[in-house]
Amino acid sequence: MSVNEEMEEHAHHAREPFDKRVAATMAIIAAALAVVSVSGHILTTEELLSQQKASDQWSYYQAKSIRRFSAETTYDVLTASNSPAAAKYSATAERYKKEGEDIQKEARHLEEESHVSGSEAFRAHVGEVFLEIAIVFSSLAILTKRDLLYWGGVISGLIGVGIAASALLIYFQHAA
Repeated sequence: MSVNEEMEEHAHHAREPFDKRVAATMAIIAAALAVVSVSGHILTTEELLSQQKASDQWSYYQAKSIRRFSAETTYDVLTASNSPAAAKYSATAERYKKEGEDIQKEARHLEEESHVSGSEAFRAHVGEVFLEIAIVFSSLAILTKRDLLYWGGVISGLIGVGIAASALLIYFQHAA
């Protein structure tokens, strides 16, 4: 064996611990990526459900408004004809007006929940992007045997976990 061949063999064995370290880091990043990805999907689903509930409330509000308008119109007609039943429709219109205000309040609350869930989902997805970048950097580190790429992957992974963790923290605080 020549000196050059022996040096190459020793260099190759010296790189193996690097490969193992990077591979272990990639496995951890991949596990974090899976958790963050599923969390992001859950948060997106929460956003859509809240938006659908808000939409349902606005439809309900519209139905109550139509009923109120009908009651007010009936009241106007009965008042013009001096009917004693007019008072009943006035009270009904007022009831629909009050119920409509409560429905509006609930719809706005659900819209706000949707916006909060959307913000949390966005954060989780940004965290997911950083974790994916970390996987790419780590893969490149194995191919090129460059510490700089490895540490770039580690830093990107930590940023991704931090961003995703902040989204989940906000979610759990909001849920409590």
